[in-house]
Amino acid sequence: MTAEAPSYRATLTTYLRPLRGRVAVLGLLLLGSIGLQLVIPLILADFIDSAISGSAVAGLTTAGIAYLVAGILNQFLDAGASYLGTDIGWSATNRLREELTAHLFTLDMGFHNDTTPGEMIERVDGDVTALSEFISRFLVRLIAAAVLLTGVVVVCWLETPAMGLTITVYVIAVVLFLVRLRSIAVAAAEEERETSARLYGFIEERLAGVDDIRSLGAGRFTMNRFVPVMRDFYARTTHAWRKRILVWVSANTAFWAGDALALIVGVWLTLNGTISVGTAFLILQYVQLVRRPIEQVTQELQELQKAAGGIVRIDHLRRIQTSISEGDEVLAAGPLAIEFDGVSFGYEDRGVLDDVSFTLAPGRSLGLLGRTGGGKTTITRLIARLYDPDQGVVRLGGHDLRRVRSSSLRESVGVVTQDVQLFEATIKENLTFFEEQGDAEIYEVLEAVGLGDWIRRIGLDSQLGPGGQGLSAGEQQLLAFARVFLQDPGVVILDEPSSRLDPVTEALLATATERLYSGRTVVIIAHRLETVRLADEIMVVDAGRIVEHGPRQELAADPNTRYSALLAAGRGDILGDTRP
Repeated sequence: MTAEAPSYRATLTTYLRPLRGRVAVLGLLLLGSIGLQLVIPLILADFIDSAISGSAVAGLTTAGIAYLVAGILNQFLDAGASYLGTDIGWSATNRLREELTAHLFTLDMGFHNDTTPGEMIERVDGDVTALSEFISRFLVRLIAAAVLLTGVVVVCWLETPAMGLTITVYVIAVVLFLVRLRSIAVAAAEEERETSARLYGFIEERLAGVDDIRSLGAGRFTMNRFVPVMRDFYARTTHAWRKRILVWVSANTAFWAGDALALIVGVWLTLNGTISVGTAFLILQYVQLVRRPIEQVTQELQELQKAAGGIVRIDHLRRIQTSISEGDEVLAAGPLAIEFDGVSFGYEDRGVLDDVSFTLAPGRSLGLLGRTGGGKTTITRLIARLYDPDQGVVRLGGHDLRRVRSSSLRESVGVVTQDVQLFEATIKENLTFFEEQGDAEIYEVLEAVGLGDWIRRIGLDSQLGPGGQGLSAGEQQLLAFARVFLQDPGVVILDEPSSRLDPVTEALLATATERLYSGRTVVIIAHRLETVRLADEIMVVDAGRIVEHGPRQELAADPNTRYSALLAAGRGDILGDTRP
């Protein structure tokens, strides 16, 4: 299947239409600047001819003042156009970034598992940034350059046909020449960037594994591998630089040749009496004036190709649709019943769950036990509707999750995982996910999870480092519990929340967990039996099937159950729990 060509017009108009007022102002600034650039050489030419012919000083003074005013005004217009063009480019593409990011959040876990965070960042930031720069340069440089070149050619033809012909031939020849030269340099530059990516990838990978490299004495081996990578980077970089220098020298030679040609033609026409000295000067000025727009046109033609690649990738990402459909039913507040009815599910070609059926009544807690890979986490992901089952139905509160509105589901289901995600923001922002919430309620929740003294000591506005840097594993886990308390969902999923904790913090977490159980339906994945000592029911999952499910105390009292065998082989003290 061939890739569809990018629609520049559709992409540009979609995001520039809301900014049409600023685009109109930009157009006026560009036209004003271009007009002045065309007029200034005419003023100088008239000044020279007037001075040679012995015109009055007053007229020369007027021409000089007009030249200075036009030059200053042109600088203001050019600066304004550059600023406004950049502002339009970033304003337009910031909206695109927002839409792409929101779109990524709607995609299912299958997409996120197959796509690395780096690839998504490159689509949202890298491609869009390139498009932003292209829009700003496209409006300010490419269009302005094209209009200026056209204006110069027209004015030259109006002055004299010989002058117009000379400028036209020169512009066409130089543009074709530079396009050819830059196409040669682009291949070398792309090769250089690929080599640079390999170099930094090598360095990043080794730095990430520096502990293993040092402890195993692999430093010399690593450096021996590093040298060939550096040698390749050096060779390709110098090769690219040589080609860039060739392009620079060749381009400047073409422009110097243009200056020489303008002088020769100007002198020849002046000596023949065809044009005046001022007009000869005008030819030289216009030849020098077209140098900048010619360079910009040839550069932007290549940037257009880069932007085209970005637009293709952006369009491809926007066309990807989630397999999770949006429903319109709303879940009730409070604890909800969980029901699996003949559920089967697999990741790609690997089956995980096979005909799983069970019911958990509202307000009850379920401990999930089983070997790694047995399907425990998959069950919780289906409850949170990160995936839809291949067969069967998952219900919450009697509603088929396929028919439930996603916003209602997120409000009703809270999840606490082993790996707590904290952001480089304040504690309050991390707890509320940057939404407004009263401080009194937050302090009350932190008190409930055992962080009251800690938060009073450091305050809600304390800044956390990336990934919760500066906090212990226990503090991070308790903050995750506080998030769930603030959300106040009717269903809570816990994925072994105490696996990284010390005994003191684990005791705090146990108290918080007991409070979390109150008035909620809870599903907890356990790798340690202590974790499920408060669960009402136990379900053992093996190879995608439920091999045991029942009340915890009944399973513990029956010596023939797997749960009882696990207790006998592990920690039997949880048998003493008297929770009904």
